[in-house]
Amino acid sequence: LQSRGFTVKLMAPQFVKPYVKSNKNDANDAEAICEAMSRNSMRFVAVKRIEQQDIQAVHRVRSELIEQRTAKANQIRGLVAEYGLVAPKEMTQLRRAVPIWLEDADNGLTYRFRRLLRGLWGDVLVLDSRVKELDQEIELIAQSHPLAKLLMQLRGVGPIVATALIAAVGDGAQFKNGRQMSAAIGITPRQHSSGGKERLLGISKRGDSYLRAMLIHGARSVIRMAKAKDKTDRLSQWVMSLAQRRHPNVAAVALANKTVRIAWAMLRTGKDYQPALAMG
Repeated sequence: LQSRGFTVKLMAPQFVKPYVKSNKNDANDAEAICEAMSRNSMRFVAVKRIEQQDIQAVHRVRSELIEQRTAKANQIRGLVAEYGLVAPKEMTQLRRAVPIWLEDADNGLTYRFRRLLRGLWGDVLVLDSRVKELDQEIELIAQSHPLAKLLMQLRGVGPIVATALIAAVGDGAQFKNGRQMSAAIGITPRQHSSGGKERLLGISKRGDSYLRAMLIHGARSVIRMAKAKDKTDRLSQWVMSLAQRRHPNVAAVALANKTVRIAWAMLRTGKDYQPALAMG
């Protein structure tokens, strides 16, 4: 449509739903869309570029492969438990345990089940190799994309988080400030305020759940490293102080929120990360 000269604007379905009158049908839906788009306060979704769609596709395929690998690992745990073998929770420990089970002739596993287990473990190894291939692809994208290289200066932001941010928000031009971008990702508090009394709840969890999870995982790693290495910079001191006063998950979300706001400023200005301004 854009190539034919049309101006394309996307709207989130939840912003159109309040304008649907009576029963839902095509005519009422079309009327609601026209009514919603005519509002001056309507917020539109930015149209992704082809480059963003490519990066997002890589992340989606990788996420699905990880889910399949987790499902296979859980299936192995459930099946061997029927034979009296307790599988460790972590994937790293399971990788060590399965070959030992297959080689141990006295653990009670039958020949038929060993053959099934070997096939399941082969599936896990195939998924491992596919995930590694996509990790390498993401690494190449991050090293060649100028905005990704800029974002990777931030603490807790590696190739996966940087490319996921670019796929989701591009250069951030659709947001007026960093708080809007953070709210769109869903790591700002929900409000339930009335009568001049403000009440803040948990995070809204809007937007891309995958990106939000990656940002929070990155923030957790920053907190863990700050605690282990006893860092004394202002950002580390702030997040460590918060983690001591509140739940560690609250500190991780707060740091992810701050990271997104700084990322928006870097995307819009093109300037490098400045630690001295991180706590400004």
